[in-house]
Amino acid sequence: MAARVLVIGSGGREHTLAWKLAQSLHVKQVLVAPGNAGTACSGKISNAAVSVDDHAVLAQFCKDEKIEFVVVGPEAPLAAGIVGNLTCAGIRCFGPTAQAAQLESSKKFAKEFMDRNGIPTAQWRAFTKPEDACSFIMSANFPALVVKASGLAAGKGVIVAKNKEEACKAVREIMQEKSFGAAGETVVVEEFLDGEEVSCLCFTDGKTVAPMPPAQDHKRLLDGDEGPNTGGMGAYCPTPQVPKDLLLKIKDTILQRTVDGMKQEGVPYTGILYAGIMLTKDGPKVLEFNCRFGDPECQVILPLLKSDLYEVIRSTLDGQLSASLPVWLENHTAITVVMASKGYPGAYSKGVEITGFPEAQALGLQVFHAGTALKDGRVVTSGGRVLTVTAVQENLVSACDEARKGLAVIKFEGAVYRKDIGFRAVAFLQRPRGLTYKESGVDIAAGNLLVKKIQPLAKATSRPGCSVDLGGFAGLFDLKAAGFKDPLLASGTDGVGTKLKIAQLCSKHDTIGQDLVAMCVNDILAQGAEPLFFLDYFSCGKLDLSTTEAVIAGIAGACRQAGCALLGGETAEMPDMYPPGEYDLAGFAVGAMERDQKLPQLERIVEGDVVVGVASSGLHSNGFSLVRKIVARSSLQYSSPAPDGCGDQTLGDLLLTPTRIYSHSLLPVIRSGRVKALAHITGGGLLENIPRVLPQKLGVDLDAGTWRIPKVFSWLQQEGQLSEEEMARTFNCGVGAALVVSKDQTDQILRDIQQHQEEAWVIGNVVACPKDSPRVRVKNLIETMQVNGSVVSNGFLRSKKARVAVLISGTGSNLQALIDSTRDPKSSSHIVVVISNKAGVAGLDKAEKAGIPTRVINHKLYKNRVEFDNAVDHVLEEFSIDVVCLAGFMRILSGPFVRKWDGKMLNIHPSLLPSFKGSNAHEQVLEAGVTITGCTVHFVAEDVDAGQIILQEAVPVKRGDTVATLSERVKVAEHKIFPAALQLVASGAVRLGEDGKIHWVREQ
Repeated sequence: MAARVLVIGSGGREHTLAWKLAQSLHVKQVLVAPGNAGTACSGKISNAAVSVDDHAVLAQFCKDEKIEFVVVGPEAPLAAGIVGNLTCAGIRCFGPTAQAAQLESSKKFAKEFMDRNGIPTAQWRAFTKPEDACSFIMSANFPALVVKASGLAAGKGVIVAKNKEEACKAVREIMQEKSFGAAGETVVVEEFLDGEEVSCLCFTDGKTVAPMPPAQDHKRLLDGDEGPNTGGMGAYCPTPQVPKDLLLKIKDTILQRTVDGMKQEGVPYTGILYAGIMLTKDGPKVLEFNCRFGDPECQVILPLLKSDLYEVIRSTLDGQLSASLPVWLENHTAITVVMASKGYPGAYSKGVEITGFPEAQALGLQVFHAGTALKDGRVVTSGGRVLTVTAVQENLVSACDEARKGLAVIKFEGAVYRKDIGFRAVAFLQRPRGLTYKESGVDIAAGNLLVKKIQPLAKATSRPGCSVDLGGFAGLFDLKAAGFKDPLLASGTDGVGTKLKIAQLCSKHDTIGQDLVAMCVNDILAQGAEPLFFLDYFSCGKLDLSTTEAVIAGIAGACRQAGCALLGGETAEMPDMYPPGEYDLAGFAVGAMERDQKLPQLERIVEGDVVVGVASSGLHSNGFSLVRKIVARSSLQYSSPAPDGCGDQTLGDLLLTPTRIYSHSLLPVIRSGRVKALAHITGGGLLENIPRVLPQKLGVDLDAGTWRIPKVFSWLQQEGQLSEEEMARTFNCGVGAALVVSKDQTDQILRDIQQHQEEAWVIGNVVACPKDSPRVRVKNLIETMQVNGSVVSNGFLRSKKARVAVLISGTGSNLQALIDSTRDPKSSSHIVVVISNKAGVAGLDKAEKAGIPTRVINHKLYKNRVEFDNAVDHVLEEFSIDVVCLAGFMRILSGPFVRKWDGKMLNIHPSLLPSFKGSNAHEQVLEAGVTITGCTVHFVAEDVDAGQIILQEAVPVKRGDTVATLSERVKVAEHKIFPAALQLVASGAVRLGEDGKIHWVREQ
């Protein structure tokens, strides 16, 4: 691979970007425009003499130089629309559009956006008249001491005043004296926030957010944060003031919320999102947004990036960031110090020679150029901030020491730099202070607030025998008040297993509580017990109130459904025990039954008794480690639409369907005395749970054809290629509970169960079980699942739908027709991936809107057709593809690829083959003067447009037809016959025989 990349800009940030990109094995050359002395000629890196302001000229330059993508460093080109203009010209560009970049280019826009989307920020008002701004400053009910130019001001348009008078002076300077030019036509007046300021950046593809390690900039010119404001005099990364749990909170409440908000408002945001954040006593709040890497933050963040920056950017441009999340260097700190010209940020001289670069390199330091130029073979100063010296070490103090060595060897007359970069972090790490429980990671106040929030939820579960009042050391239950005369107690405890993982990945916490309650109360119900009270245990590394409240609200709702009281529980906040965002659950249920109603009644169970199955709601809460493995290997994600026949929901929602609670519906049936045993089909599936309620010498024979198996089980079996025994030993397979009853009581039992809105069936019989024989035998399980997940078409049965890949190069002219047709329940196929050799094309958008995974395989990155085809074939194998459809795919496929997919790959051609082959069929038709043309779906062969014909549709050529008008009518026919041909092949009605001819299984 030999990619060429263009970086826009001339500062230290751009030198750092070029330096990191040049490390990629995929990159042949990095051009920088206009660049500086550091990027002029350094290995793969060189400068490009092209205008970055004239986007038409720049686009032509990129085409001439075969630039794969452009990376924009500074904010001004982004605000000027460089991304949109280059994209329209067919040049990929990394960064947000001008509309999205308003987050930085307009402080007013950014503040209004944050207010709309609930993103924490300072109180504020915007003004276009200085007198109105000053009036507000003097009368505001908060310290309105921060004055900002709303537009772009090179990172210097913010004044933090010490008092109201100084704030009004700042308004006049910005609005009347035009200290920041047109950027100050509107000013934003903000509340002064007290705290520590940090920079939190992320990569985003418009959906996924990948945070970078947090950094801290130093804006003031002189040590101790004295002197005038600058563009930044140094930075360090990561900041110890932002631990992992706080960074996760910033990601969720600020970065992800911003990206989601922009998407919802129709302005997708891609590229780098930079949030300047103040860590206040009330939590992190946004000071401002930037739409690109900070300078000098870039110089400390990218040296810590272990991943290939080229690959990260390409994944972001392809919309596939979630599949290629960046990896960062752990347990290391980077520090960079800016060396500036004398007089900066005011007037300064240029042309001063700089020396010491070889000595700094020998020390293992990175020197990133900014305001430098080449003059007569020498490096000289040409800007205010001249260069930065970056050191990476295992800790901050060591990094500071190494950077100082570099400052000592890099020399130019009048150099100005700070000697205390990182001083806040050093002070934070070395501060003498007594520890608190909260600083150790346990927030008692948050725990107390949680109890206050859930008290009414628990109170609502009170029942005879118990009035819930949280806060005591223990809960009490009065069995006599509950109406029991000679009771036995039953207790059960359980968890939810790795179903929790899916809930946490989907950020769906409101149903998992029902799973916990159901697993416990269904177990004690199997003993004949009425659930009386429930206790929960919730453990996490860091308490998130909204998540915990959602989980416990689900538990309380399930307790009401089960008729038991939520008598108490334990919330354990245990720092370092769980990764951020993860938690665990356990539950404990106590119930009671009269002594003569205890189950199972083993002495009553005899050969010939009937097994009644009660429907499950789905997977319930068992087997999820296997489920997660199957999903990981499938083509679906948890956010994908659920498999066919599983309802209009996502796969994640399907899998999180809560476990059914049976106490309300089955307890009256049990108390009728007609039930001899009840088995809760939980971990261990049908094979392990039914024997738990049978005498030793008896077993059961079950027939899976007698009950309804939800289609999720068919999908799991087919995707995982699971054996019959594995299915029956792992999952409930549609039976949540099994009752053993006398044969003559069966009809009454079924009526009683169905009267309580449960679905039930006779599913088997109790049989004698010789020693060492299986206690549970299930027949027709796989066959029933295959029928359940199958499509009957043309009079014969397919065990599952054919998995289809569609290859496109642009709009995918027939893609939508294929998508629509395969969504029909009668379709024999479903599209599982769309592959394009070009990024950013309309066909990919169609696929994503339909929830179909996409892959971009850029043919330009491969030496020849065979290498490219091998990459495509790898994806086809990854998705277990059965049929390939070419829909406007503008690449000629290699012989080995075509031979491998012989009889499995379809193409459509806009003529009635064998007439008018080739890429200009409509022109040939019009030139020949024929009156009939059409389209042809055929199997792909090595010779172009020469494969066996599956279907054809005739289209008349009208007098006065042009290529455009004829093309539109032929497309209508294409949309009709391409899906029809796919159905024929996917259903097996048509196939390519060994003789190379079409074979019809049944005449159509």
